[in-house]
Amino acid sequence: MKKTLLSLLFSLSAFAGEINIAVAANVSYAIDELKAVFAKQHPDTKVRVTLGSSGKLTEQIKNGAPFGLFMAANMNSPALLYADGIATTKPLIYAQGALAYLSAKPMDFSKGIALVADKSVRKIAIANPKTAPYGAAAVEAMQKGGVYDAVKSKFVFAESISQTVTYALTAADVGFIAKSSLYSPKMAQYKENVNWTSVNPALYTPIKQGIVLLKHAGESTEYKAFYDFMLSDEAKTILRNYGYIVK
Repeated sequence: MKKTLLSLLFSLSAFAGEINIAVAANVSYAIDELKAVFAKQHPDTKVRVTLGSSGKLTEQIKNGAPFGLFMAANMNSPALLYADGIATTKPLIYAQGALAYLSAKPMDFSKGIALVADKSVRKIAIANPKTAPYGAAAVEAMQKGGVYDAVKSKFVFAESISQTVTYALTAADVGFIAKSSLYSPKMAQYKENVNWTSVNPALYTPIKQGIVLLKHAGESTEYKAFYDFMLSDEAKTILRNYGYIVK
């Protein structure tokens, strides 16, 4: 009887499991809804998410962190992992992100990128451009907009794009954030063209975000299921609802 029960428990556990995925911080606002929809399709799979800047997550993966799937904020990070043999699939685009300006107080966003050079703007929140693709895009936008040299002394650096949102609202006058964060219910009090607006997309290279399976996933069907889900129409609909461009 005991052997039968143990065999039954073992067989059940073979169909249930836990997957660990690394996710770029800009997706933190959409990931709960993505997980909820996935859970309806795969109720026996628990998805554990580690959020961070793409650069830092890449370093953790290179150093052996037990992630089986990586959703980056750029294409370069997963491409490097693929080139090193750590990623087992070529990077595919799962979403394209956008930059926005955010301020806790009303701003004259009609000035465009020139706004950050105003004397009234004393601090500018920005994600660390060395590790966060959205931070690199913000630097590029200011350089192309001709204001970078005039404003670089105002920067308040955050470790990730999600932390930049907090800094933009508490420690700075304005911040460059992922537009996706503005679709969180917690951000409903901040109004477009009053507290935030999109950064002119002509000022920065499109933020294409890549997904890869990693060696740690092995032959796991659960990691593959989540990978396929992120490229599905259901996931694309959710990402669009959070301001991403998805084809």
